[in-house]
Amino acid sequence: MSLPLHPVVERVTARIAERSRATRADYLARMDAARIQGPYRHKLSCGNLAHAFAAAGEDKLALRAGRGGNIGIVTAYNDMLSAHQPMEHYPALIRMAARNAGGSAQVAGGVPAMCDGVTQGRAGMELSLFSRDVIAMATAVALSHDTFDAVLCLGVCDKIVPGLLIGALSFGHLPVIFVPAGPMPSGIPNKQKAEVRQRYALGQASREELLEAEAASYHAPGTCTFYGTANSNQMLMEVMGLHLPGSAFVPPNTPLRDALTVAAAEQALRITALGGDYRPLARTIDEKAIVNAMVGLAATGGSTNHTLHLVAIARAAGIRIDWDDFDELARATPLLARIYPNGAADVNQFEAAGGLGFVITQLLDAGLLHEDIACVHGGSLRRQAMQPYLDDLALCWRDPPATSGNTDIVRPVAAPFDTEGGLLRLQGNLGRAVVKISAVAPEFRRIQAPARLFDSQDALLAAFQAGTLEGDFVAVVRGQGPRANGMPELHKLMPTLAALQDRGQRVALLTDGRLSGASGKVLAALHLTPEAAAGGPLAKLRDGDPVRIDAEAGTVDALVDAADWEARTPAALALDGNRSGIGRELFGLMRGHVGPAEEGACSLFGHPA
Repeated sequence: MSLPLHPVVERVTARIAERSRATRADYLARMDAARIQGPYRHKLSCGNLAHAFAAAGEDKLALRAGRGGNIGIVTAYNDMLSAHQPMEHYPALIRMAARNAGGSAQVAGGVPAMCDGVTQGRAGMELSLFSRDVIAMATAVALSHDTFDAVLCLGVCDKIVPGLLIGALSFGHLPVIFVPAGPMPSGIPNKQKAEVRQRYALGQASREELLEAEAASYHAPGTCTFYGTANSNQMLMEVMGLHLPGSAFVPPNTPLRDALTVAAAEQALRITALGGDYRPLARTIDEKAIVNAMVGLAATGGSTNHTLHLVAIARAAGIRIDWDDFDELARATPLLARIYPNGAADVNQFEAAGGLGFVITQLLDAGLLHEDIACVHGGSLRRQAMQPYLDDLALCWRDPPATSGNTDIVRPVAAPFDTEGGLLRLQGNLGRAVVKISAVAPEFRRIQAPARLFDSQDALLAAFQAGTLEGDFVAVVRGQGPRANGMPELHKLMPTLAALQDRGQRVALLTDGRLSGASGKVLAALHLTPEAAAGGPLAKLRDGDPVRIDAEAGTVDALVDAADWEARTPAALALDGNRSGIGRELFGLMRGHVGPAEEGACSLFGHPA
């Protein structure tokens, strides 16, 4: 039997609603004003409409006559991203499904989709976070043709799903369904891959051995199988009700995957303003859905990147959240999953052990999720937990498993891996930061050690190669915030810091930059704000200053005399090298207008330079 809504969930939701009262009302008023009666293309002039159906082939007559709804497909397909390569044939499948359901579908536009796995440790990573905002704008451009009654968003990976959702929220009067591609088959165990990376960092493995391990891990079409940002995206789409039930982790290029894509097109046409079950995106993404997303992240140990992305998504819907909301919810939410880097399993093993269906049901029964959100499938969030299957050729759903299939991977609320969730907020005289505590063993969650200052991850790696990283220390990599250089991920550091920890040193990372959603076992205080480039306290630190980070207590401090600390002038940062090359010169406007990390590190909402 389900418990009443948890008092912390109730309190945080009410606080968010009150904080957002004016901005949410303004957003909903704009979305209500955008709704019209009849197909959207009916309001186009003859010349506008003729352009819209000129190349529509066998759908031309339906588009011209205004028969049925028209789906706008916004796709992030490219064939370099393994997660997006399976989407090459989705538009043809969607057009066929829409036509059979009495409607039509057109590719409204494509959005860029870069691979963080390719750009990790490279200059291109400085464009990664800003690509989210570019994707949002590209989504708006695609939908600005104003000929669509519903939207299908095809995207999976790190900045792509948040960017698509932020952009689609500007068209929140339309129903929007997200259509994923599913994970690739399991490769070598993630722990084995990480061990080879560490040996390579120590000079104990060859490049060929490392490449062989990486190629055995990333080896086929589909999403990378660790629980990083891409797979955290899929969890969010489920708990916010934007997927058909159980869509997240169905493998690509399978009959079931195709059946779910067809069903998404059919459902999109059912929930337009033309019918009796109108479900606009503006009503699906509300305060309750955003709280569900934060709880889902905490319960599964999801990506730290979503402490940025969810803030920006919420703001696009007129909803204001902050890291205190994440922290309070996480401290009330048990950790139910151990998926790499929080454990040894990958998402395929997680799905086989009960997956999101089991987790959602457990959280609902504990009163930790809002059940009454306007899911795109037409039911409540409890239906979202159901698992799809094919009965001959018919798409069906069944109840999720009542018990875990492997308690080393997923557990019930009554016997969690931890009583608190995976993501917490830190604060102190150095500012505010986030930490993925679920990836860090309890004995490494607190450190007090001298600061070692670096202006780039390459500078830290050079110090390691020179043999100067001795003893316990907190590696401070500053000048990595959104205003400084676009807030790149610093995942390149993890094998080296993990190797130092394994040889007995106490180490941690403190940065105003990001780390991959697959952040590893070393304590890492991330997204520190205000950032050093904005004169934040991190710029006052000096080499050798004692620093204390306590993840469980939620603190991050420089242990410096208060008068001395107050008298210090923030150090100037050398940022000229981050202004050009690999397209960086095109993103100067974004660097100048981007907001701070706790406001989503977003350049779209009119932040001052």
